Amino acid sequence: MASTEGLVPITRAFLASYYDKHQFPPLSDDVSRLCDEIRSVARDLLQGRTLSEGESLLVREAESTPPHKIDENMWKNREQIEEILFLLKRSNWPTMLQQSTAQDAELGAVLLRLKEKFESALKLLVTFQARNSEHVFNTVMTYLPQDFRGTLIRQQKERSERNKQAAVEALINSGGSIREQYALLWNQQMERRKQLAQLGSATGVYKTLVKYLVGVPQVLLDFVRQINDDEGPMEEQRHRYGPPLYSLTKMALNIRLYLSLLWRHLEAGKLQGNQIPILEKAVDVYASELERFIKFIGNVFVNAPFFITAEDAGAIEASKNEEYQEVSVAAGKTHEVSLTVEDINSYIAWDFSLIQGRLNLQDIGFSLEYEDSSGKKTPILPYKRYESDQGNFCACIAGNYKLVWDNSYSSFFSKVLRYKVDCIPPVVESSASANQVEG
Repeated sequence: MASTEGLVPITRAFLASYYDKHQFPPLSDDVSRLCDEIRSVARDLLQGRTLSEGESLLVREAESTPPHKIDENMWKNREQIEEILFLLKRSNWPTMLQQSTAQDAELGAVLLRLKEKFESALKLLVTFQARNSEHVFNTVMTYLPQDFRGTLIRQQKERSERNKQAAVEALINSGGSIREQYALLWNQQMERRKQLAQLGSATGVYKTLVKYLVGVPQVLLDFVRQINDDEGPMEEQRHRYGPPLYSLTKMALNIRLYLSLLWRHLEAGKLQGNQIPILEKAVDVYASELERFIKFIGNVFVNAPFFITAEDAGAIEASKNEEYQEVSVAAGKTHEVSLTVEDINSYIAWDFSLIQGRLNLQDIGFSLEYEDSSGKKTPILPYKRYESDQGNFCACIAGNYKLVWDNSYSSFFSKVLRYKVDCIPPVVESSASANQVEG
């Protein structure tokens, strides 16, 4: 069991600083250009056509805004790739492309090459999703006691996954469409998120484990409950990496729409010179940019920590919200900063140093105390003299706290103190549906 002592769940501010070091190079301009081109040609193919219900649905989806979540877009791309692969099966080609002329043979070779491109993209995407999901689960499990509790949770997961796979196979065997399969797969993904949130709150399928969860780090339970809040850490991930993925989702939808309309157009024996080349270019760009994005994001995700020290969290939050302050603490005087802690398990974090003074006098006393409603003071952090210090304290009682810098022992020399402090609120539990880890 890995130790979580002194750790807190990652914060959005921390992820922002982490993602600053991992900036995704912009997508090729060809993505938007070719997406616009195939959309324009698709509109031409729509002229004078009565659309089927499925085609109307696909048109609306191609014109709508992609989903907001990273993993939902991954599933959406995977669904569209499978739909495109279905259309690219030789048995589903338009009749005119299955003829034996030299031109048809050349077109067939192009279509088979595009099919291979999508098959490679699908394999890469499936592997990424499986590895990412397993990474999240295994990382969580390393912080659980390595005894029967962990075994029970793993058994529950394995049983749940077998049931999910059986449900998908039953749908396929009954003739379910690709759309229906992916609706089921996404519902199952939501169920995984719900179960992970239940692990965090020891409810639902984990309710019977409540009395056995003594020893499970609270920081872990906090993490799995709050990581995917609307304004939580994963929102930073969506903010940084969502836009390029949304563009790829739109491109996949438009490629599928274009191919669907083109197939129906070709059934009528109509083929224009630019229809296949534009498809070929769009597929090449989509496949290469999707591969680049998945490899990049996979490396970012696998190296991103789940937990950080409260000191790091405090330092990052403070730098985000407040600049360092400077104050001259006169000889024989003290400087105090009061913080009101509204919720227990909040972290009081500090970072300070002295920036002038004689070398042999370059220190200052520092202590932390709690003051109750009656004015009674209780020492929290014992008095000690420092040149500089970074630290934090987890408040087990709400109320007023004072950070005190003491220069009263100096008879002649003032000290210039550079500091910042912050109170980091605790992670609060919200509804299970909003507290889910993307994987």
